[in-house]
Amino acid sequence: MWQVPFSKYEGLGNDFILVDAAALGTNALDSAQAKLLCDRHRGVGADGVLVVSEASGTASMHIYNADGSEPEMCGNGLRCVALYLQQKKNASPNELVVNTPAGPHACRILGDGMSVEVEMRAPSFDPTTLPLASSLPWLDAKLSIDGLELTATALSVGNPHLVVFDALTSSQQQKLGPRLEVDPRFTRGVNVGFATIEGEGISLRVWERGVGFTEACGTGACAAAAAAVQTGRLLRERAIVVSLPGGDVSVFVGKEGAPLRMAGPARHVFDGVTTLADRA
Repeated sequence: MWQVPFSKYEGLGNDFILVDAAALGTNALDSAQAKLLCDRHRGVGADGVLVVSEASGTASMHIYNADGSEPEMCGNGLRCVALYLQQKKNASPNELVVNTPAGPHACRILGDGMSVEVEMRAPSFDPTTLPLASSLPWLDAKLSIDGLELTATALSVGNPHLVVFDALTSSQQQKLGPRLEVDPRFTRGVNVGFATIEGEGISLRVWERGVGFTEACGTGACAAAAAAVQTGRLLRERAIVVSLPGGDVSVFVGKEGAPLRMAGPARHVFDGVTTLADRA
């Protein structure tokens, strides 16, 4: 048995267990242990585990979903890691760069000390970046799924997303989320956003790959904003408020090919120590 110190953070209710890689010593988490930590009945409980490491002044985060899978990127998690580095490691609030499997991301703690702005990847609609088994981009593509005709846009913001703009009931979303996540055309699975344009903003609910419906999804908010702009539903070069069940984030979609910028809250919840069994 070995003890694992951790910090619990959340962004709009999307909650994470942050583990300092240095505190693990010679031990290392694996997918099965991360899944156990995320279990809300037998573990600490979270939507994901973020292992934070520092070397030569550079910070990195490794991401585990609640099911133990390892995604490329997590926007809400990135904001939480940035705040963790500032609060626990005394990092400069204006000079934070966090490396992820989707590349490095600049982060900045805003003046209230409770909100974080992060530079996200530029959105890509190229099917090979998702990857998506299609010779053409899906921009307002027409999909027939389980008897429903959907209008959907596929893109990558460091991880794969499918944004659906149709008016659907909660029950329909509940059925379509897990169905679309494993659609064989998305060879690594896909996050599914159910978006509604409301004035100059977006109402959004996201089925996250490897997690299910969550209170919020940072990359999902970025994907929905970028998809809405690319398909002409909203205008470019302005902040778009994306309303999720857990609250709002702001996404700035600049010129085509420019990185997205997302700003939203992050919060330290508590610190603790848990115990894991040694691997067989």
